[in-house]
Amino acid sequence: MIGLFSTAGLSFFQEMWFQICKVLVSPLFCIFLVLVLGYLLGRIKIKGISLGSAGVFIMAILVGILTTFIKDPINEALLSTFGPNASGAPLLSLTWASSTFSIVKNIGLALFVTSVGLIAGPKFFRNFKSKAVAYIVIGVVVIVTGTLVCILVAALDPSIDAATATGLLMGSLTSTPGFSAAQNVFESEAEMVAAANGAAYPFGVIGVVLFVQLLPKILRADMNKERQLMIEQGTPKGADIDEGEEVAADPKKLFTFDKFGLCVFAITVLLGLLVGSISFKFSESIVFNLTSTGGCLLAGLLFGHFGKCGKVSLAVPDNTLKVFRELGLVLFLMGSGFEGGLKFLQLVTETPIVFLYGVLMTLIPMIVGFIIAKFVFKLCLLNNLGSITGGMTSTPALGSLISVAESEDVASAYAATYPIALILLVFVPQLINLFGI
Repeated sequence: MIGLFSTAGLSFFQEMWFQICKVLVSPLFCIFLVLVLGYLLGRIKIKGISLGSAGVFIMAILVGILTTFIKDPINEALLSTFGPNASGAPLLSLTWASSTFSIVKNIGLALFVTSVGLIAGPKFFRNFKSKAVAYIVIGVVVIVTGTLVCILVAALDPSIDAATATGLLMGSLTSTPGFSAAQNVFESEAEMVAAANGAAYPFGVIGVVLFVQLLPKILRADMNKERQLMIEQGTPKGADIDEGEEVAADPKKLFTFDKFGLCVFAITVLLGLLVGSISFKFSESIVFNLTSTGGCLLAGLLFGHFGKCGKVSLAVPDNTLKVFRELGLVLFLMGSGFEGGLKFLQLVTETPIVFLYGVLMTLIPMIVGFIIAKFVFKLCLLNNLGSITGGMTSTPALGSLISVAESEDVASAYAATYPIALILLVFVPQLINLFGI
């Protein structure tokens, strides 16, 4: 009760109102408000299509935009209502700031990228065989094509600098690790990278989802026939189950730090941060490193692949990884979205054509990748689309494709292509900056 009456000069009801307002203007309230509203937005379905976790990103952008308009009026109202403190500063003020969300973003980044690496690790090295070669090439083709479109946009339009173009590319390919790498590379222009990412991200999500849903209908594909072709092409079925049984048996014989794998996860993050900090200096102006994104991803892939070190288990339970992946994703998207919202209006007002550039960076890589997969590697439709969703790093599109195909087997092509695309996208911002595009 002491804190309830701690504000001098206020009556009981004024003090109650003060405490409520103190919560409403706090960053913690804003964080969970964005989470709630973002997930509600993500649940909205239009003809079976929804934003999912991307709803948090869109909502964070909207809150960031709103904050630029309401911050000064709210602070004036708070000063008028509650007055200044003893030093003359406002007793209460709106503290929704990019500095707070920067911390949220960095924590989310570590959780998400490390989880992705640990999940993909067991499959990544094993998939260098059979048709996986085709999937890997398709992943490279998709990323290279998108990068070329990005470079072309920056070269032909003087109003689009390298940071903005890279942000558009990462939004178009819905790549969270690539986006975070771009923010690390273009650190002084991180807000503009986030704004560009926000401008391209919605179509980056919806465009790929529509592509995998509409293309089978446009081609009038027989799903029964396509499922049979997928099996005949030797989609690696059962490998995940066998490997899972082997990994599940190991912890019983190995030393484990804790049953949730939190200690191993933390060790992976620490190692990733250290690896990401190692720099290779080619000249005074050209310095290359993996950044925290690439470091955590690499550490996760290695830990996930080996699963143990001597008699010590390096395995993290799937349930823990799935929770951390989702939590990390929404925290990162929230932090980045809020920062981007502060610059979003400026970008789209001054350069509205960024929306068109985002659409091109989404559509062209998909179309080129689909043609290569169909006519060069002769992949059936479902394996083709599975590899495209992996190359575009689009988990929502994979979910839609599974529904369209009525088979979980399409995830094999996705799993073979996704890590390659993910790793390449981490290096793209470095290359764009390296060549001074």
